[in-house]
Amino acid sequence: MERIGQGQIEKIKITDRAAKEIKQIIQDNNIPAEYALRVGVKAGGCSGFSYVLLFDEVKENDVVFLSNGIKVTIDPKSLFYLEGTELDFIDSLMGRGFVFHNPNATRSCGCGHSFSV
Repeated sequence: MERIGQGQIEKIKITDRAAKEIKQIIQDNNIPAEYALRVGVKAGGCSGFSYVLLFDEVKENDVVFLSNGIKVTIDPKSLFYLEGTELDFIDSLMGRGFVFHNPNATRSCGCGHSFSV
């Protein structure tokens, strides 16, 4: 498992808006300090893959890094599909939630929750 350390490069960028919302969720829900934000993918969704976003313990072989003050963990398989992705947060008349800007996606569904490569 990669540990957070000097020179560890963020694999996924978390925007200021997303970091603020994540910190509020951690505070409101008393998320344990040893947990990290798990970002990943799973098979499914209307375009082939769905995004996974939850708080979880770091597992063996996970890549762990800091982005905008948030400890992030990701499994190597998901990293293949998500490296370079930006996680943002929107709050508008059209909706409120986290948004993935994934440069590896060749197609996304209309709802933005699934993609293909």
